[in-house]
Amino acid sequence: MISVAIDGPSGAGKSTISRAAAKLFGFIYVDTGAIYRTIGLAAKLRGIDASDNEAVISMLTGLDIELRYNDSGEQCMLLNGADVSRDIRLPDVSMLASKVSAIPEVREYLVDMQRKMAQMHNVIMDGRDIGTVILPDADLKIFLTAGAEDRARRRYEELLQKGVETTFDMVLDELVKRDEQDTRRAAAPLKAADDAIVLDTSGNTLEQSVSEVCRLISERTGLTPEQAP
Repeated sequence: MISVAIDGPSGAGKSTISRAAAKLFGFIYVDTGAIYRTIGLAAKLRGIDASDNEAVISMLTGLDIELRYNDSGEQCMLLNGADVSRDIRLPDVSMLASKVSAIPEVREYLVDMQRKMAQMHNVIMDGRDIGTVILPDADLKIFLTAGAEDRARRRYEELLQKGVETTFDMVLDELVKRDEQDTRRAAAPLKAADDAIVLDTSGNTLEQSVSEVCRLISERTGLTPEQAP
């Protein structure tokens, strides 16, 4: 099986770029951030403070988290049988995801789920510790980044398209706080793996970024995308 690990900060375009590249190569796309968002949402629905480690850990045994793909190949997240794919994209859930992902027991709880996907399929997996922790032996590791304002603009436009009411300043402020939480956490902090290729997408169109990632995958694996991006 071939595994591609794509890490990077919030708003770097990991999900959109990874999903597009996976489709072109016929790989399975795994959005690990969506899994943490699902746990954050579960805490919110239960009235649990995401910073209360013991309460979050106790909650895990009662969760049934499932990752499925619809007919279009899009990843869907199910929480105790309910599709929460839209709910987990709300701005406040992003911060909750960052908080629960800082809990070592939560990360350990999800490691097997993520690694099994890579054992069973050719995957492009994105997140914040894929190349450093989850798939340290990935065939290719890419660290996607971009300037904070560039990333905030992309996230802001994405949220508007989904009908979420917010402002650019709110999105930028949340993104900066998320960066700080993710890079300073003790458990698997956000950082580029020593052998990762750092790719700055600042100023790029989506097509340019997808093309760059596809080029790196082709160079490393010898495979050719099914179609040009």
